Amino acid sequence: VAPTTPVCEVPSSAMTGTVVRLSCKETEGSPPSEYQWYKNGVALLEKTGTGSARAANITYTMNKKSGTLLFNTVTKNDTGEYFCEASNGIGLSQKCSVKRMQV
Repeated sequence: VAPTTPVCEVPSSAMTGTVVRLSCKETEGSPPSEYQWYKNGVALLEKTGTGSARAANITYTMNKKSGTLLFNTVTKNDTGEYFCEASNGIGLSQKCSVKRMQV
């Protein structure tokens, strides 16, 4: 079953230095969808740990299975327009509407 349009939860504003969690979920797709987050139209890299992520100055963790994008400490650089895309290899991938987060 192809995925339906996912529901994205993006806070409209966040305080610098706080923990911010963005979520994306759709329930119709079978097999379960994987989620890809985008910022200002650019796909975010999946980083699950530290090390190389720190070197690239990446302040988030993206989980493609659960659809969460977690910022440990947001900075002004994280301000932007976010959306996510759900895909499971069946039919067309589906995107939620773009939401702006201001830090």
